[in-house]
Amino acid sequence: MWPDSDETLELLKDAGDGDAGAVNQLLDRHRESLRRVIQYRLDRAIARRVDASDIVQEVLIEASRRLDDYLANPKLPFHLWLRQLAKDSLIDVHRKHKVAQRRSVDREQPMQFPATPDASAVDLLAQIRDLELTPAAATIRKELELRFLTALDELNDEDKEIILMRHVDQLENQEVSQLLGLTPPAAGMRYLRALRKLRSVLGESTSVD
Repeated sequence: MWPDSDETLELLKDAGDGDAGAVNQLLDRHRESLRRVIQYRLDRAIARRVDASDIVQEVLIEASRRLDDYLANPKLPFHLWLRQLAKDSLIDVHRKHKVAQRRSVDREQPMQFPATPDASAVDLLAQIRDLELTPAAATIRKELELRFLTALDELNDEDKEIILMRHVDQLENQEVSQLLGLTPPAAGMRYLRALRKLRSVLGESTSVD
Protein backbone atom coordinates (compact mmCIF):
# COMPACT_ATOMS: atom_id res chain seq x y z
CA MET A 1 0.00 0.00 0.00
CA TRP A 2 2.70 2.49 0.97
CA PRO A 3 5.31 3.72 -1.54
CA ASP A 4 8.82 2.28 -1.56
CA SER A 5 10.63 3.31 1.61
CA ASP A 6 14.07 3.74 -0.01
CA GLU A 7 12.74 6.27 -2.50
CA THR A 8 10.81 7.98 0.29
CA LEU A 9 14.01 8.35 2.31
CA GLU A 10 15.80 9.85 -0.68
CA LEU A 11 12.99 12.34 -1.24
CA LEU A 12 13.00 13.24 2.45
CA LYS A 13 16.71 13.96 2.22
CA ASP A 14 16.18 16.17 -0.84
CA ALA A 15 13.25 17.91 0.86
CA GLY A 16 15.48 18.63 3.85
CA ASP A 17 17.98 20.21 1.48
CA GLY A 18 15.31 22.63 0.29
CA ASP A 19 14.18 20.89 -2.90
CA ALA A 20 10.55 22.02 -3.36
CA GLY A 21 10.06 19.53 -6.19
CA ALA A 22 11.03 16.70 -3.88
CA VAL A 23 8.43 17.87 -1.34
CA ASN A 24 5.70 17.85 -3.97
CA GLN A 25 6.74 14.44 -5.26
CA LEU A 26 7.00 13.04 -1.75
CA LEU A 27 3.49 14.09 -0.79
CA ASP A 28 1.85 13.25 -4.09
CA ARG A 29 3.16 9.68 -4.12
CA HIS A 30 1.44 9.07 -0.75
CA ARG A 31 -1.91 10.50 -1.88
CA GLU A 32 -3.56 7.20 -2.80
CA SER A 33 -2.37 5.47 0.38
CA LEU A 34 -3.83 8.29 2.47
CA ARG A 35 -7.09 8.05 0.56
CA ARG A 36 -7.45 4.41 1.61
CA VAL A 37 -6.68 5.23 5.25
CA ILE A 38 -9.37 7.90 5.23
CA GLN A 39 -11.98 6.18 3.06
CA TYR A 40 -12.22 3.11 5.29
CA ARG A 41 -12.49 5.17 8.49
CA LEU A 42 -14.84 7.88 7.32
CA ASP A 43 -18.29 7.41 8.82
CA ARG A 44 -20.48 6.23 5.95
CA ALA A 45 -23.26 8.68 6.76
CA ILE A 46 -20.76 11.55 6.78
CA ALA A 47 -19.20 10.23 3.56
CA ARG A 48 -22.41 11.18 1.77
CA ARG A 49 -21.51 14.82 2.47
CA VAL A 50 -17.72 14.84 2.64
CA ASP A 51 -15.47 13.53 -0.12
CA ALA A 52 -12.47 11.55 1.11
CA SER A 53 -10.31 13.25 -1.53
CA ASP A 54 -11.00 16.62 0.06
CA ILE A 55 -9.78 15.34 3.41
CA VAL A 56 -6.69 13.89 1.73
CA GLN A 57 -5.89 17.28 0.24
CA GLU A 58 -6.21 18.93 3.64
CA VAL A 59 -3.88 16.33 5.16
CA LEU A 60 -1.28 16.91 2.45
CA ILE A 61 -1.45 20.66 2.98
CA GLU A 62 -0.97 20.16 6.72
CA ALA A 63 1.90 17.74 6.07
CA SER A 64 3.61 20.30 3.84
CA ARG A 65 3.20 22.95 6.53
CA ARG A 66 4.66 20.72 9.25
CA LEU A 67 7.29 18.90 7.19
CA ASP A 68 10.24 20.93 8.50
CA ASP A 69 9.27 20.05 12.08
CA TYR A 70 9.02 16.38 11.12
CA LEU A 71 12.42 16.40 9.42
CA ALA A 72 13.96 17.99 12.50
CA ASN A 73 12.60 15.25 14.75
CA PRO A 74 11.27 12.19 12.87
CA LYS A 75 9.90 10.10 15.73
CA LEU A 76 7.94 7.88 13.32
CA PRO A 77 8.58 6.60 9.80
CA PHE A 78 7.17 9.07 7.30
CA HIS A 79 4.19 6.96 6.26
CA LEU A 80 3.15 6.43 9.87
CA TRP A 81 3.47 10.16 10.53
CA LEU A 82 1.20 10.89 7.56
CA ARG A 83 -1.24 8.28 8.80
CA GLN A 84 -1.43 10.02 12.18
CA LEU A 85 -2.16 13.34 10.48
CA ALA A 86 -4.94 11.64 8.53
CA LYS A 87 -6.48 10.20 11.70
CA ASP A 88 -6.33 13.61 13.41
CA SER A 89 -8.09 15.16 10.44
CA LEU A 90 -10.80 12.49 10.55
CA ILE A 91 -11.42 13.21 14.23
CA ASP A 92 -11.99 16.86 13.34
CA VAL A 93 -14.35 15.95 10.49
CA HIS A 94 -16.40 13.60 12.65
CA ARG A 95 -16.58 16.14 15.46
CA LYS A 96 -17.71 18.84 13.07
CA HIS A 97 -20.48 16.77 11.52
CA LYS A 98 -21.65 14.77 14.54
CA VAL A 99 -20.91 16.68 17.72
CA ALA A 100 -21.81 20.05 16.21
CA GLN A 101 -24.89 18.33 14.74
CA ARG A 102 -25.33 20.46 11.70
CA ARG A 103 -27.44 17.53 10.69
CA SER A 104 -27.95 14.31 12.61
CA VAL A 105 -26.25 11.77 10.38
CA ASP A 106 -26.80 9.10 13.03
CA ARG A 107 -30.48 9.04 12.10
CA GLU A 108 -29.63 7.68 8.68
CA GLN A 109 -29.89 3.92 8.83
CA PRO A 110 -26.97 2.01 7.27
CA MET A 111 -27.65 -0.47 4.51
CA GLN A 112 -27.56 -4.12 5.52
CA PHE A 113 -25.77 -6.68 3.38
CA PRO A 114 -26.48 -10.38 3.73
CA ALA A 115 -23.58 -12.67 4.42
CA THR A 116 -22.41 -15.08 1.78
CA PRO A 117 -21.11 -18.55 2.64
CA ASP A 118 -17.72 -20.18 2.23
CA ALA A 119 -14.78 -17.85 1.50
CA SER A 120 -13.85 -15.13 3.98
CA ALA A 121 -14.63 -11.57 2.87
CA VAL A 122 -11.32 -10.52 4.43
CA ASP A 123 -9.38 -13.11 2.43
CA LEU A 124 -11.21 -12.42 -0.82
CA LEU A 125 -10.61 -8.69 -0.54
CA ALA A 126 -6.91 -9.34 -0.08
CA GLN A 127 -6.81 -11.60 -3.14
CA ILE A 128 -8.46 -9.16 -5.56
CA ARG A 129 -7.21 -5.83 -4.19
CA ASP A 130 -4.34 -5.36 -6.62
CA LEU A 131 -5.57 -7.21 -9.67
CA GLU A 132 -6.52 -5.51 -12.93
CA LEU A 133 -10.24 -5.95 -12.45
CA THR A 134 -12.84 -6.83 -15.03
CA PRO A 135 -16.23 -5.10 -14.55
CA ALA A 136 -17.59 -8.27 -12.94
CA ALA A 137 -14.62 -8.55 -10.56
CA ALA A 138 -14.92 -4.87 -9.70
CA THR A 139 -18.57 -5.42 -8.78
CA ILE A 140 -17.64 -8.38 -6.58
CA ARG A 141 -14.95 -6.32 -4.85
CA LYS A 142 -17.41 -3.51 -4.19
CA GLU A 143 -19.90 -5.94 -2.68
CA LEU A 144 -17.19 -7.47 -0.50
CA GLU A 145 -16.02 -4.06 0.65
CA LEU A 146 -19.57 -3.13 1.64
CA ARG A 147 -19.95 -6.39 3.51
CA PHE A 148 -16.56 -5.90 5.15
CA LEU A 149 -17.42 -2.36 6.28
CA THR A 150 -20.83 -3.40 7.56
CA ALA A 151 -19.25 -6.17 9.63
CA LEU A 152 -16.61 -3.77 10.97
CA ASP A 153 -19.37 -1.54 12.30
CA GLU A 154 -20.37 -4.40 14.60
CA LEU A 155 -16.96 -4.38 16.32
CA ASN A 156 -15.82 -2.06 19.08
CA ASP A 157 -13.46 0.77 18.14
CA GLU A 158 -10.33 -1.03 19.36
CA ASP A 159 -11.00 -4.16 17.31
CA LYS A 160 -12.09 -2.20 14.27
CA GLU A 161 -8.96 -0.08 14.27
CA ILE A 162 -6.49 -2.95 14.46
CA ILE A 163 -8.28 -4.76 11.61
CA LEU A 164 -8.02 -1.61 9.49
CA MET A 165 -4.36 -1.18 10.42
CA ARG A 166 -3.50 -4.67 9.23
CA HIS A 167 -5.85 -5.19 6.28
CA VAL A 168 -6.37 -1.68 4.89
CA ASP A 169 -3.26 0.24 5.96
CA GLN A 170 -1.24 -2.97 5.43
CA LEU A 171 0.98 -2.26 8.41
CA GLU A 172 3.31 -4.91 9.77
CA ASN A 173 2.79 -6.16 13.31
CA GLN A 174 5.90 -4.27 14.42
CA GLU A 175 4.44 -1.00 13.11
CA VAL A 176 1.10 -1.70 14.75
CA SER A 177 2.76 -2.40 18.09
CA GLN A 178 4.74 0.84 17.80
CA LEU A 179 1.62 2.91 17.13
CA LEU A 180 -0.42 1.25 19.87
CA GLY A 181 2.35 1.26 22.47
CA LEU A 182 2.25 -2.54 22.80
CA THR A 183 4.82 -5.26 22.57
CA PRO A 184 4.72 -7.13 19.22
CA PRO A 185 3.31 -10.30 20.85
CA ALA A 186 0.56 -8.28 22.55
CA ALA A 187 -0.29 -6.51 19.29
CA GLY A 188 -0.39 -9.87 17.51
CA MET A 189 -2.77 -11.33 20.07
CA ARG A 190 -5.05 -8.28 19.92
CA TYR A 191 -5.18 -8.61 16.14
CA LEU A 192 -6.04 -12.31 16.27
CA ARG A 193 -8.84 -11.68 18.78
CA ALA A 194 -10.26 -8.91 16.60
CA LEU A 195 -10.05 -11.09 13.50
CA ARG A 196 -11.95 -13.90 15.23
CA LYS A 197 -14.69 -11.43 16.21
CA LEU A 198 -14.89 -10.10 12.65
CA ARG A 199 -15.21 -13.56 11.16
CA SER A 200 -17.85 -14.42 13.73
CA VAL A 201 -19.85 -11.37 12.64
CA LEU A 202 -19.43 -12.46 9.03
CA GLY A 203 -20.80 -15.87 9.94
CA GLU A 204 -17.54 -17.61 9.08
CA SER A 205 -15.29 -20.05 10.88
CA THR A 206 -13.55 -18.47 13.84
CA SER A 207 -10.36 -20.52 13.42
CA VAL A 208 -7.37 -18.31 12.60
CA ASP A 209 -4.01 -19.62 11.44
